[in-house]
Amino acid sequence: MPAPASYTVKEEPFGVARRVRIVVIGAGASGINMVRALRLQVQDSFELDVYEKNRDVGGTWHENRYPGCRCDIPSHNYQFSWRPKHDWTNFFSPAEEISAYLGQICDEEGMRDSVIKTDHQVLSALWDEVQGRWLLTVANLQTGEHFDDSADFLIDATGILNNWKWPDLPGLHDFEGDLVHSARWPRPADFTLKNKTVAVIGNGSSGVQIVPAIYPQVKKLVHVVRTPTWVLPSRTKILAMGPAADVVNSIELDDDDNFSPEQIARFQTDPTFYRKFVKAIEKEISAGFSMVLRDSPEQVSATEQLRQYMAAMLNGDERLCKTLIPTFALGCRRMTPAPAYLQTLTKSNVQVVAEGIRRVVPRGIELTNGTMIEVDAIVCATGFDVSFCPRFPLVGRNGNLQDLWRNSIPQAYMSCAVPGLPNYFTFLGPNGPIGHGSTFTLTEHIATYIAGVIRKCQTEGIKAIVPSQAAVDDYSEHIRAFMPRTAWGSSCSSWYKSTSNGNETVTALHPGSRIHFIHMLEKFRGEDYEYVYEADGSEKGLASCRNRFYYLGNGFSTKELDPDSDAAWYLDSAALTAGVDDSDANHKMGSIIRPQL
Repeated sequence: MPAPASYTVKEEPFGVARRVRIVVIGAGASGINMVRALRLQVQDSFELDVYEKNRDVGGTWHENRYPGCRCDIPSHNYQFSWRPKHDWTNFFSPAEEISAYLGQICDEEGMRDSVIKTDHQVLSALWDEVQGRWLLTVANLQTGEHFDDSADFLIDATGILNNWKWPDLPGLHDFEGDLVHSARWPRPADFTLKNKTVAVIGNGSSGVQIVPAIYPQVKKLVHVVRTPTWVLPSRTKILAMGPAADVVNSIELDDDDNFSPEQIARFQTDPTFYRKFVKAIEKEISAGFSMVLRDSPEQVSATEQLRQYMAAMLNGDERLCKTLIPTFALGCRRMTPAPAYLQTLTKSNVQVVAEGIRRVVPRGIELTNGTMIEVDAIVCATGFDVSFCPRFPLVGRNGNLQDLWRNSIPQAYMSCAVPGLPNYFTFLGPNGPIGHGSTFTLTEHIATYIAGVIRKCQTEGIKAIVPSQAAVDDYSEHIRAFMPRTAWGSSCSSWYKSTSNGNETVTALHPGSRIHFIHMLEKFRGEDYEYVYEADGSEKGLASCRNRFYYLGNGFSTKELDPDSDAAWYLDSAALTAGVDDSDANHKMGSIIRPQL
C-alpha cells in the first residue's frame, strides 16, 4: 500500500539527535549531577545554562554555615559515586568540606566557566505551546538587569530544603537584639553569641546541631521546643553495632569522629578496602526502611531502645523526658542523630521551654502562659518552605503551578515530572526520596532518568513530552494507599505532610525504600506520557505531524554510519544478555545506570 502523498520521508538516518537548549535552575548537588548526565547521554547535541541565585555553587551546603552544621549521613556515602573523595576528614562531613567538594568538582569538570551562571535567578517561566519552548525571565543579581531567555527543556534543581523562612511569630522583627536564621548565619566578624542569653527556637535537624555547638559560648541558653522529636545516638555508634560492624570497627577515629591520618592514607591507597567500606555502609543505610513500617518488629525494638537511650542522656529528668521523648511513632518526624544535644539540655544554665510563643517583644519573648523571657539574641532554627510550590510563576497548560499547588495536595509523576508542564522536570519533587539516605547518589539516578527522556525526545521527533493526568492520578492513589502502613503516615506534626481541606497527606517521601526508588527509575514507562511530535516534511511550521515514525528517516542508522561506533554491537554477548545498547557512548557513562528507554 503506497504512503499518503502528503507524507514525506525524513532525509536523515535514524538516530540523528535534534539540538536542544536546556536550562537548569540551581547548582547544588542535583544541578551538578544534571550537567554530567547531559554530557554523557545527550553529548554534543545540546546547549545548556545553569542559573544559580547564590554567589557560588553548592546549594544547601553553600547557604547553611551555622555552628555545628554537618551532614548526618556518613561522608563516604554522601558523595557522588562517580567522584569518590578519599580524604574526608570526619565520618560526618562539616558543611564547609561538602561545599568545597562540590566547588572542586565544578572546577575540575569545567562546569563553572562553561555553563553555570551564579548570581542569576529565574523570575518566571511560561510554556509556549506553539513553539514548544519555555519562555523565561531571568535576573542578573549583580547588575540588577532582567533579560528574556527560552529553553526546550526546563529542569528545576533548586531542592526542597533551600527556601528558608522566618517563623510566623507576631513582633519577630521588632526584636531589638540579634535575630538570625540558621540558613542565613552571619559571618563571625559580624556576630557573636559570647556571654549572651540566647533563645534557640526549634528542635529539628538544625536546632539539635546548633544547641550543643553554641552552648560553650553563651551565658544562658533558652531552647524553645514546640514538639518532641526522636533523637538518635551518633550513627557511628549505630553502624558499629549492625551488619557493617566489622568494617566500621576497623576504622581509626578519635572521640570527635575524625579519621586518623593513617586511616585517610589507607582509604587513598587501598581501593579494595575503600570499596568494601563504602558499600557496607550503603547497604546498611538502605536497609533501614523496615524500621519505619508501623508496628514492625524492627520499629518496636528500635522505639524501646531509643526511648531508653534518650532517658539516659537526659539523666532521667522527668520534666525533660516528658517534653522531649515522643509518644508518636518512630519515624513520623525526621529522626536526627545529635551527639551531645540531649546532654546539653541537662546543664544548669539551659532552660527548655515547652510552652508556645505568644509574641516576640523588643527585649525577648512572651510565652502563651504570659511568662516573659529576656534574651540578647534569637536563633530561628525553624526550617524552610516545604510546600513544593515554585518560587516563581511557572505557567503551563493548566495555569500557574503556584496557584494550583497552593490550594491542593502537590502531585508529581515519580517525583520528577508534573502533568500540564511539558518538557519540565524536577529533582526531589512531591513524594521524592528526601528521607531515604544520601541524596547525592539518588540525584544521580534522577539526572540519568531525565537525560534519557531528553535523549528520547531528540532522537524520536518528540517536540513536547508530559506525564498524563491519569498516570499521576494512579500513582497518587498508590501513595495514599501505601502511606498508612508507615510511621510517616501516622499522627504527628511533620513537614513530611501537606494539608488540604483538612486532610493530611504525606507529600515529601517516596512510598517505598531507597532501593525501591532506584529500581523504579531504571525503566522509562512511555505509556504514562503524552507526546506532541515535530512537524514532518509536509507540515513545516505546524505544531505536530501525523506520523510518529517520521524520525525513522531514510532507512540508515547512525550506528552504521558513525565510523567510531561498532556496527556489529548486537553480537556482543554481554549486550545480548543485558538487553542494552553497548555502543562506545554508553561505555563512557561509568557508574551511572542508564534507564532503558
